[in-house]
Amino acid sequence: MARPVLHDQHVQQRLLAVTAELVDREGPARVTLRDVAAAADTSTSAIYSLFGGKAQLLTAAVDDGFRSFGESQQAAAKDGLLGLGSAYREWALQHPALYRLMFGGALAAYVDCSPTPEVASASMLPLVEAVVAAQTAGRIRSDDPSVIAMAIWGQVHGLVSLELAQVDNRGTDWAGIYEASLEAVARAWAQ
Repeated sequence: MARPVLHDQHVQQRLLAVTAELVDREGPARVTLRDVAAAADTSTSAIYSLFGGKAQLLTAAVDDGFRSFGESQQAAAKDGLLGLGSAYREWALQHPALYRLMFGGALAAYVDCSPTPEVASASMLPLVEAVVAAQTAGRIRSDDPSVIAMAIWGQVHGLVSLELAQVDNRGTDWAGIYEASLEAVARAWAQ
């Protein structure tokens, strides 16, 4: 007789979400598997069964973030470079703990934990494809598409990171600043 499934995809997703929140709030060194299990209303055996251990759980949380981010970028790809830029900020504001987990570097300092290269690269593929499409249409310069994509990513990433870090005065119009930056980036690469 087959063993019943004890830990399903819902438990897995809860664990990933809780891990991102706890690590964001407490830092990776202070978060224990017991903390994660308790916050997800499950057991540490669920973590070991689904992920293996803490390093694997942290890697899975980062990968899950990149997958979710990549899906949002893929959905926005039909709207070109400006659509991708808007979707970048929207996703980050909706998932601030995941964003910081993915890009904050706290995990790398704690354990040998980095995203799976294929997962991280796939999340940025819509941006490279949009650059190539804009080049083909003659709207932007014909420089190396990956260089343009990285330059654009750096611009939007920097602004979103500042906004999430709350590096501002009250009343800062982040949406307006971000929109102006997207327009400036588009002008900078225009043909």
